[in-house]
Amino acid sequence: MTKAISKAVASAPKVTSTVAYDVSEQLRTPEEMAAYLDAWLEEAPEDATGIARALGDIARAKGMTQVARDAGLSRESLYKALGENGNPTFATILKVARALGVRFHAQVA
Repeated sequence: MTKAISKAVASAPKVTSTVAYDVSEQLRTPEEMAAYLDAWLEEAPEDATGIARALGDIARAKGMTQVARDAGLSRESLYKALGENGNPTFATILKVARALGVRFHAQVA
């Protein structure tokens, strides 16, 4: 290898690899899960899709199969309802919240 090529190789930028971030891996306790959902409800109360995704993140953290079973839904329908393009009914949201052990709270705005 010539000196010029050797110098170019040594000074070439290093390639950085990235991995997809999955918030469900960070939600370990019921308190963290409730705080995460509460943050979505507080910061983006009109983002129904985001709130449904937040419930999906929590469900993945707890185990989608168990949550689906506790909610009386199939795992596939739960993934679909709480996925990026999902549009769950309010009844589904309530079933999932109950299965996750979280409650919604109303207060004067």
